[in-house]
Amino acid sequence: MNSVSESFKNNPLHFKHIIPLDFNTTLTLPDSHTWPLSLEPIDSLTHVQHEALPVIDLTNPQAITLIRQACEKWGVFQVTNHDIPVKLLNEIEFQTKRLFALPLNQKLLAVRSPEGCTGYGLPRMSTFFSKFIWSEGFTVMGSPVDHACQLWPHDNANFCNVLVEYQKELDTLTEKILVLMFKSLGLTQEDVKWFKPNNESKPPQAVLQLNSYPVCPDPSRAMGLAPHTDSSLLTLIYQNNTSGLQVYRDNLGWVPVKPITAAVVVMVGDLMHIACNGLFKCALHRALVNKTHTRISIAHFYGPPRDVKISPCLKLVDPDHPILYRPVTWKEYLDAKAIHFNNALELIRDKNNSGCTHL
Repeated sequence: MNSVSESFKNNPLHFKHIIPLDFNTTLTLPDSHTWPLSLEPIDSLTHVQHEALPVIDLTNPQAITLIRQACEKWGVFQVTNHDIPVKLLNEIEFQTKRLFALPLNQKLLAVRSPEGCTGYGLPRMSTFFSKFIWSEGFTVMGSPVDHACQLWPHDNANFCNVLVEYQKELDTLTEKILVLMFKSLGLTQEDVKWFKPNNESKPPQAVLQLNSYPVCPDPSRAMGLAPHTDSSLLTLIYQNNTSGLQVYRDNLGWVPVKPITAAVVVMVGDLMHIACNGLFKCALHRALVNKTHTRISIAHFYGPPRDVKISPCLKLVDPDHPILYRPVTWKEYLDAKAIHFNNALELIRDKNNSGCTHL
């Protein structure tokens, strides 16, 4: 059992926090999904133009420098020329749309169990809010064949093959970007011994999340995905051409992550923030919805091997930059996140430098 499965088993949910609304038959926004504050329509968001989110061409000789600048300033950027075939991106988008186009009763055949981590349902963060979010998801770890057979008993081969191929490509791209990030900080393999992508005895862990944000009758009062940071090292997101993803930036507020054809969004997760002793921001982000177009996104969460403890790299620690966090495994951090949500980072602050309570 990997870190995610073990943590989710230890923190089961009630079905009311798993089963989404039937969006196809809901013509008005119910009170259960009406958030208290009014949100600006996506199309009216006009942030400072010269502070646009970084877009980095991975073939650019300055890519390493640009990645460090983006991670320190934003905690998120988009990459192009990443070597993922456009055909595969189109196929994963098609299969994601195919899945969410199914009737609710058919999708519920693959519903996630209360203590499970794969299958159809709402994000686990739903438990932390009094209102429900306007989205639905499907979580995969490794082969999706078991759940795919529940959805399509006789026509699941293409779905499974595309998802398996996509996960392999995203693992490779994530590892490539992590290498560039470590190099940008002057770190070597010796400094991050736990990062061994090809180690079959202690492989890295990853989770694939397919998301749909359906057309909403009152998007100014609904939330597609509530503000949060990711527990992973890195999260890579492919989105269709519908806007909705936003990242929070100090002094700017919520900045849209505008879709770029064939680009992939890279989010710094909490574990990467810990590993670099706070030098890289972990991106606080959310998703809004709209009245006219369904938004699709595919998120790939990449974490360390199961028993590896992530801690600030000693090369990044000095008298002016004391150790900020104590060592933590992905499972330990997921357990903290399951209880404390966005306050989990504060609870693993190093006691010698923060005075914060430990888990």
